[in-house]
Amino acid sequence: MINGTWQQGSLLDVDIDDLNHQGEGVGRWQGRVIFVPDTVTGDRITVRLLRIKPSFAQGKLVEIIAPSPWRIRPRCIVADKCGGCQWQHVADDYQLQAKRDQVINALVRIGGFADPPLETAVVQGKESLGYRNKVTYPLGRSETGSVQTGYYRRHSHQLINLNQCPVQDPRLNPLLAEIKGDIQSRGWSIYNEAQRHGKLRHLSLRIGRRTGEIYLTLISTSSHLDGLAEQAAIWGDRYHRLVGVAVNVNSKASNVIFGQETSTIWGKASLLEEFAGLSLELRPDTFFQVNTEAAENLFFQILAQLNLQGHEQIIDAYCGIGTFTLPLAQHVQQVIGLESQIASVQQAKANAQLNGLNNVSFIAGSVEEQLPQLDLQPDLIWLDPPRKGCDRLFLETLRNLAPQQIVYMSCQPATLARDLKLLCESGHYQLKWLQVADFFPQTAHVETAVLLERVN
Repeated sequence: MINGTWQQGSLLDVDIDDLNHQGEGVGRWQGRVIFVPDTVTGDRITVRLLRIKPSFAQGKLVEIIAPSPWRIRPRCIVADKCGGCQWQHVADDYQLQAKRDQVINALVRIGGFADPPLETAVVQGKESLGYRNKVTYPLGRSETGSVQTGYYRRHSHQLINLNQCPVQDPRLNPLLAEIKGDIQSRGWSIYNEAQRHGKLRHLSLRIGRRTGEIYLTLISTSSHLDGLAEQAAIWGDRYHRLVGVAVNVNSKASNVIFGQETSTIWGKASLLEEFAGLSLELRPDTFFQVNTEAAENLFFQILAQLNLQGHEQIIDAYCGIGTFTLPLAQHVQQVIGLESQIASVQQAKANAQLNGLNNVSFIAGSVEEQLPQLDLQPDLIWLDPPRKGCDRLFLETLRNLAPQQIVYMSCQPATLARDLKLLCESGHYQLKWLQVADFFPQTAHVETAVLLERVN
């Protein structure tokens, strides 16, 4: 073994002095950068170089020479194997600091904002563990043929079998081992990704954090599973919180988990959740923020900044099922939600009716196409785009509409900074307020909310 040289397989002693946006530790050796998973700022480690480039490398932790003061014992027995979390070994307070730093660095380096107006405190939920209201686990078989479910080992498709998970709502834990046993007893085939045969692909569980209602969904290449209706009824009798069982059909050879067709096998087609003072019916196949409490807390922080007077007209772009559209409608004259997913729009309309909100409407279609066609001069446009952010043409449309305020929620600091730079250049808008939120404790993912005001 060659030590102290820049080549694959070498062992080097380095200090970790940062964390990157993927959750890896960042070390430096003779002017080159080494990215090392399972480390934290302040660690002194021995690293093995794996993939080498002239100026950087990927490495594997071999030994901790001196641990960081922010290193803790992981609270999960498979944290070193499972790819579900990156930061089980990082103290909660330092996770928050790292997420603030990630947002600041992006805004300064990419956005060109010298002194972003970032709030000191990070918005959180009640717990850094047991917070997830939805989990979707791939299914597989062990070498002995036993049904397994869990998360994949990092950067692989090797399944790490779980009977419980510390980040999911603990009320879901009792279901995992028993459902795997039931699938085994039924003899249902498990989808083999390499050979592209078999049926069951994923097990999805969703819970209403406030109501305790649970929904169970099997994702399968086919809805025809012998004895499924009988088994669904057994689950309904066994789990008193369970309100529905569905099967979602996805026969495509892709990484997309849910297909287009979902059928209710037993019970209701949705579960009930409470959010920001409203009742929401959540179907198993539509998006809702996985951290109910953190999302609600962030909404109220934004609402406090807006100081709404009741006469405002708002457009909520990328509105999903109306998670924020519907609570906003309680405070303004009119809200219009735009969303490309037809199923989400249908669910949003149903929830507006459920809560007696008649000043909100939803339009299905591409946000980029729908926004320019609206005959409305909004006071506020609320954005919550996907990770890729907004395209340039859409941002130019936004500037031309010239709402007095823009709220931009983002799950990707780099694309947020890029988009804010375009919106604020030439003095069109000013960055007034910036709030980091931790929707995904134990991971490097970070949510950010921004308030822009038009420069008159």
